[in-house]
Amino acid sequence: MSQNGKLATDLVQKLERDIVTGVLKPGDKLDERSLSERFGVSRTPVREALQTLAGSGLVATMPRRGTIVASITVAELIEMFEVMAELEAMCARLAARRMPRVDIENLIALSEECSGLKDHADADAYYEANVRFHEAIYAGCRNSFLERQTKNVRNRLAPYRRLQLHRPGRVKKSNNEHADILSAISNGEAETAGKLMQQHVAVQGESLNDLLAIVPRGYLEPLAS
Repeated sequence: MSQNGKLATDLVQKLERDIVTGVLKPGDKLDERSLSERFGVSRTPVREALQTLAGSGLVATMPRRGTIVASITVAELIEMFEVMAELEAMCARLAARRMPRVDIENLIALSEECSGLKDHADADAYYEANVRFHEAIYAGCRNSFLERQTKNVRNRLAPYRRLQLHRPGRVKKSNNEHADILSAISNGEAETAGKLMQQHVAVQGESLNDLLAIVPRGYLEPLAS
C-alpha cells in the first residue's frame, strides 16, 4: 500500500469515528482543504478517504453543497433500523451459542458499566458504554463477516441511535433491556436472546414518532419527488 493509501485508511478511521461519536453530524460540510490542514496531510489522501466514506454511505456529495456527512430520508431510516434489528438479533443468537465464559464475564462488566451511567444526566456518556456492550456481542457471535456488516450498518445509524437515548426514560429502559439480553446470552438461550435484541434495536410505532420529533433539521433529507 502506498503512503497516500495508508494515510487515507487512517483518515477513514478517524472521520468514521468522528461521525459515530457525534463530533461530525449529518449535514456538516467536509471541506478537503480544512481536513488536510486539520490532519496535516495533502488533499490526495483526504480525497481518497472521502471517496471510501461515500462508498459506505457515511458521506455524500451534494450539488452546490460539496461533500457533507450524509443525511437520510425517513423511509431509509425505517429500512435501516429494520435491517439493524435483524443483524443484531443474529449476533445475539450466535453469541448465546458460541460466547465463551470469559467473554460473558466481560459482557457482564460492560453491562455494569452501562448500569452505572443509567442515572447520569449525560445520555452521550451512556451511549459510549452502550456501544461497547453491543460490540462485545458482535464479537461474541464468532462470525467476522456478520460482525463487520453489523458495524457498518451501526456506523451509518450512529447519529440516530445516539439521539434515541435523549428521549425521556430511554436510557433506563435500554439498560433494563440489556440485563434481559445478557441473561439470555449467559444462559445459552439463543432464540430468546435474538428476540430480545430485535425488540431492543427496532424503532417503530411511538418510538419512531418520538425519535423523528427530536431529530435536528439536516439529519433527514426529504423524499425525492
